[in-house]
Amino acid sequence: MILLRFVFPLILVLSTLAVVATPLAESLVSRWFQKDVEMRSELIFQSVEYTITDLWNQGKRIGSYKKLFDNIARDERVLGVGLCSPDGQLITKSAQWPPNISCPVNLLTSEPAHNALKLEKGSVLSSSFQLPVMDAMKPNFVVLHDLSFATQREGQTRYYLIGFLIIVSCVAGFVTLLTARMVMKGWIGKLRLTLSDPHARISKQRLPREFVPLVREVRQMLRDIKPNSFPPENIKVDWTPQALNRLLTDELPDSEVIVVSNREPYIHNLEGGRIKIIRPASGVVTALEPITRACKGTWIAHGSGSADRQTVDGDDHIAVPPDAPEYTLRRVLLTKEEEEGYYYGLANEGLWPLCHIAFVRPTFRESDWQAYKAVNQKFADAVVAEAKTRNPIVLIQDYHFALAPRYIREQLPDATIITFWHIPWPNPEVFSICPWREEILAGLLGSSVLGFHTQFHCQNFMDSVDRFMESNINRDQSIVTALGNATLIKPYPISIAWPPEGLSDVPPADVCRENVRARFGLGKDVRIGVGIERFDYTKGIIDRFLAIREFLTLYPEWCGKVTFIQAAAPTRSSLPAYKAIQEETLAVAESINREFGKGKYVPIILLERHHEPSEVFELFRAADFCTVSSLHDGMNLVAKEFVAAREDEQGVLILSTFAGASKELLEALLVNPYDAAGMAHAIYRALNMTNEEQTDRMRLLREMVRDNNIYFWAAHILMDAARIRKRAKIEEIFIDPAIESPALEYKGAENVFPFNTAAVKKR
Repeated sequence: MILLRFVFPLILVLSTLAVVATPLAESLVSRWFQKDVEMRSELIFQSVEYTITDLWNQGKRIGSYKKLFDNIARDERVLGVGLCSPDGQLITKSAQWPPNISCPVNLLTSEPAHNALKLEKGSVLSSSFQLPVMDAMKPNFVVLHDLSFATQREGQTRYYLIGFLIIVSCVAGFVTLLTARMVMKGWIGKLRLTLSDPHARISKQRLPREFVPLVREVRQMLRDIKPNSFPPENIKVDWTPQALNRLLTDELPDSEVIVVSNREPYIHNLEGGRIKIIRPASGVVTALEPITRACKGTWIAHGSGSADRQTVDGDDHIAVPPDAPEYTLRRVLLTKEEEEGYYYGLANEGLWPLCHIAFVRPTFRESDWQAYKAVNQKFADAVVAEAKTRNPIVLIQDYHFALAPRYIREQLPDATIITFWHIPWPNPEVFSICPWREEILAGLLGSSVLGFHTQFHCQNFMDSVDRFMESNINRDQSIVTALGNATLIKPYPISIAWPPEGLSDVPPADVCRENVRARFGLGKDVRIGVGIERFDYTKGIIDRFLAIREFLTLYPEWCGKVTFIQAAAPTRSSLPAYKAIQEETLAVAESINREFGKGKYVPIILLERHHEPSEVFELFRAADFCTVSSLHDGMNLVAKEFVAAREDEQGVLILSTFAGASKELLEALLVNPYDAAGMAHAIYRALNMTNEEQTDRMRLLREMVRDNNIYFWAAHILMDAARIRKRAKIEEIFIDPAIESPALEYKGAENVFPFNTAAVKKR
């Protein structure tokens, strides 16, 4: 009876409305498409605004804009981009700019303006944006978008809309019938009672069984929000500190950022009665300092310098960088016993060899473990003391702080904790060697996001959790839930700033080559290979020396014509394994020099000291080839720094397949460092490679490092953090862990939601 009296008339009315509303819908669709294109134009302008402004302010030639404009115009809907003067003159344009379109004089204003133009072959949207240059002439950046696709879509929309509304009317009729039946059963009354206070705790007794499907639907929608998604890549974005700042402002407004690492970005040492500032040769510092500057955050680190205590204030703070402070460094001061146990002991004699396949036996001592726990707690307490909000974003770095995420979570349950593990993660069989494997896994799973360099390392970690902990692992979404906390496990290949700091002061490649040859007494015909490393048994320095010996044996005609310069900074020299590798390296270099050296010529020059960034980049630019022969490495940023240094697009990178960077830098000569003959052949190929092939390879390598720079890395991590924080708010409002019930076959909120539930449980 209800079906005849109500549903059929409703279907008839909605079907009629579909036919009547079609013209209006077409108009709305047309405006919607135009608005979408206008937003795309504004996004393009925002991504290149600072680049074009800098070029204009520096007085660059008009030709400097051509490559940038041509890259933007690769988008299939972009007809062209150009610069227009206030009087309507076209200053410069992309190659695809339509010849029958001139500068839109009516749009050349100080405010963004858009105008649709009707042409013979379709419609064009012209968008104009004034550049904030320091010149009296304020040029406008103009983007032309093709709107012909919108006309085609309008015709399709007409048919789809009619059919869609008819279907909707049918569905609406049956939904109305279902709702009427639910009303008759008193369902609406129960719904109003339960939702009278959406923030109130919902008990099992208050939850009507009719709500079970609704709750399941809400949970399913949250699961369907993919944490691995990222903004579309069809529009190119130049990731810079400014772009990262804009992302923080838009996605994480008023968020507090705290970085935690063992290595500090600036060390104060006493030398000859004077305080000297040293920037350590560390991939962690190289990667993270640009982010901390961009975020204006706080960096918490171990104060290891001999003058560190003298240079901090009463709260152990110091503003850095020294010449132009942009963020705060908080130093955690450790005793000698704490440093011995936590850093030299468990971290570097236990976890480091455990995670690296370098055939060095890890050493585990109970006293080191106790020191490691105490220092992790001390750093966690420092984070809590520095936090000015209840939910800061905490970026924890590396294997020194495996326990800190859990310690911080206990004190700041609402914090968004991002832990990045800079070294490899072993398979479960190797990880089982560690006596405290469960505690380390539990500590890391206090994180909101846990990042590794490669997907392979992520897989190893999840396999370890699966083997040693009671947990729920969603491998499709890379979510591990354990101990009441959900952790997103993702690969975030780390990189460097582009261009690297300090590179601007380095001379061109030909000048660097002459300087290096003069410094080391090399002839003009001598080719140069370089390696930049810390003295570490994972870096394969001895293996690359053995490759030099094999190369000179297989190709004796090169003896006297090639010199390999190895810069190696001493590190952890108090540990037996590091002292042994340093002594063995010296012995192997001396042996090869005695065997193949003649007169003043030596095939290997070993520099045992710390090198400043400018010195490193000078060696990179002087080199004919750079060898990175890691036996096992998380990423190896040296490889990317070499690529960034080669603005001349020359030089060859010889890269170990066991470095994480080999998954990205595919145009390098990839080698097995354990195969001396194979590396020798790669050196021969590098020295005989044509300039054209070097250029082709280096251009692709530089494009990879430029586009996937450190700000791109940080943006991915922070975007995931932003999504987690937003979805946590949804959880607070709509979901309550008390809904858990065996009768509903539901395993608990923490097993479903891909974000932290600690804050909800605490309430």
